[in-house]
Amino acid sequence: MFKLNCSLVGSIKKLCCSSRGAAGVQRAVGTSSAGQQEPTAAAGGAKEPAKDFSLYAPLPGQESSLRWAGHKFDQLPIAHIKATYNNTHVQVTDSAGLSLVRTSCGTEGFKNIKKSTPIAAQTAGHSAAMKAVAKGVTYVRVMVKGLGPGRLSAIKGLSMGGIEVVSITDNTPVPHNGCRPRKARRI
Repeated sequence: MFKLNCSLVGSIKKLCCSSRGAAGVQRAVGTSSAGQQEPTAAAGGAKEPAKDFSLYAPLPGQESSLRWAGHKFDQLPIAHIKATYNNTHVQVTDSAGLSLVRTSCGTEGFKNIKKSTPIAAQTAGHSAAMKAVAKGVTYVRVMVKGLGPGRLSAIKGLSMGGIEVVSITDNTPVPHNGCRPRKARRI
């Protein structure tokens, strides 16, 4: 059986409970920082995770000792994925927002209904990753916007292209009441 360290479980519960009350703050989901931490030796010789290890990536403006290829979390390039019902756009920018690479399913040669498939989105993500790796990008943060069929496939294409995804953030706009509905039809 797998045995958990009680202090680690307690700190995870504290993190989860404290992040629920923060209104308007988004946490990035899933990090690959577990491989970046160096374990510390305990008195019994067993290896424990570092004290400041977190399952979540740091919030913007929050200090962290985590580094990816020598860069802080805020300095990592960002891969913006816009998944619409008709197309999927993938754009890799640096941390300041300047564009490095831009592709879409349409620029990869897919036409009409084929642009809205997960295979096309994966191809666009793979192509963007290959171009970004040629420019020296190794780690990215991913920001996904939209509800199209290519959301996850584009992320898979990025990782297949040689880029390591550090965090995934859903940035889809959600209406809080939406537009005014049309007037009722009278019969």
